[in-house]
Amino acid sequence: MKVILSRKGFDLGNGDCASPILPDGTLLSMPIPSFDNTSYKSLNIDIEGFGNKTYANIARELNPKRLFDLCHLDPDIRRDACERPADWKPAFGQAYGSLTHLKNNDIKEGDLFLFFGWFKQTELFEGKLRFLKKAPSLHVIYGYLQIGEIIINPNAKNIPDWLKAHPHFTKKYSDNNAIFIARDNLTWDKSKEGAGCLTLDKKLILTKEGHSRSHWDLPEEFKNISITNHSAKSWKSDYFKSVDIGQEFVFEESPIVEEWAKNIIS
Repeated sequence: MKVILSRKGFDLGNGDCASPILPDGTLLSMPIPSFDNTSYKSLNIDIEGFGNKTYANIARELNPKRLFDLCHLDPDIRRDACERPADWKPAFGQAYGSLTHLKNNDIKEGDLFLFFGWFKQTELFEGKLRFLKKAPSLHVIYGYLQIGEIIINPNAKNIPDWLKAHPHFTKKYSDNNAIFIARDNLTWDKSKEGAGCLTLDKKLILTKEGHSRSHWDLPEEFKNISITNHSAKSWKSDYFKSVDIGQEFVFEESPIVEEWAKNIIS
């Protein structure tokens, strides 16, 4: 099983702020603004101690300087974010050069995406969310998807009805487009769904404590394992320097990485 670290959610160019770590520890990756067919106000989440909020409310509270209308809901792995067809499954789309990168690394059924992004801790203040003062900027793994099926260049003939709202079907891409559909259950743990979201835990935080968010605290055992878009020079004296640009980082297939990933999801 290959493991892919996949960068998603708000950044300085898309959303202009971090995604929130909600007061109850929920890691809410905010989908980036786009001209797709899903609105921020159509997505919602229950926040412990407060109640239901739409993604539009959350985005505008955290970044009131900009409007949030339509978004690119991808990866789509939070089952209760909106109403779903009975046969809905979590899915993730990729296209263009990033998909070519996955193809070149022979990503296939059974491989595992670990989704990460930029997060900061929030608090509720007078009924609204705000970032905690002096909260560190962190890269955090917030979700996962083990591939059960890959649909190449989705079209009306090869895509199931329940998936036709996915942006990698509704939006016109080139002929280099794919949707990765989750397995029903993990291959190594049938009690867990094949995709899902995670709650804040120290083992999910990639960023080394006291460092900038792109300085990661990866296991020492990874030093001899290749990670695409990185090199031996990425390993510094006391941290791993992740690249600032890039979406998909594929680990060389390794039982060490596989056990690390399984432990993160558990």
